[in-house]
Amino acid sequence: MTTSDTAASKLKVKGRFRLPDPPEREPDDMTSAEHLSETGLHHHLKQFLGNPDTTIVSGEKYITARRGADMRYPDLLVAFGVDPALYRETNGYVIAEQGKPPDWVLEIASEGTGHNDVGDKREFYQGLGIPEYWRFDQTPDGRWHGARLAGDRLVDGRYEAVKIAELPDGVLQGYSPALGLYLRWERGELALHDPATGRPIATFESEHERADLELSARLAAEAQVTAETSRADSAETERAAERVRADNAEAKVRELEERLRNQER
Repeated sequence: MTTSDTAASKLKVKGRFRLPDPPEREPDDMTSAEHLSETGLHHHLKQFLGNPDTTIVSGEKYITARRGADMRYPDLLVAFGVDPALYRETNGYVIAEQGKPPDWVLEIASEGTGHNDVGDKREFYQGLGIPEYWRFDQTPDGRWHGARLAGDRLVDGRYEAVKIAELPDGVLQGYSPALGLYLRWERGELALHDPATGRPIATFESEHERADLELSARLAAEAQVTAETSRADSAETERAAERVRADNAEAKVRELEERLRNQER
């Protein structure tokens, strides 16, 4: 979305230049929250990429080439080798001050903004030199973006479409070199898969599942150790009882032998 150049250039807080906050979303334009904030995907991606001192994983803040220039705000952006503190201080991403464009941006489709994502914003991000621009449309027919999953990669200053593969069960997948991850459309949900493991990146759910599995495995191992210890204790108890019985039997034999010797006298 474009904001007045004059208003943006004059906006300062405590003497420091800051970009304005994007406008509040309409109730029917909350798809980005559904697929990023509520699922925790934003947080999971930040944890996966690491290097928080030089990596920005954020969204819903303006990108602009320089102070006073046109601005748009993506649903999610990723930038490597930059200054997150400066991003927070300026309340957005100013390319002239960060020294480079973001490496990756994503837009989540909604009925009211879908046409902008495939038109004006695509041209804007291309003009800024952003290497990768991805779009996700939750609808089964991709009606708002014209495709359920799409990506563009900058080649010689122009965006070229990323190859999107169709997997079983209607899953769509495309590879992002910038992130080193596969983006997937899975039953109307956006998922990020790690090629190294073939699995989704860690999420709250997967981490809980992993913790539950580790707990179950530990409890099972402890139960096995307890059972083996119990069996060992039982066996030792039985051996001790057997020794007592043997000692008693031997004592009786000696007693009988002694009686026989006394009778023979």
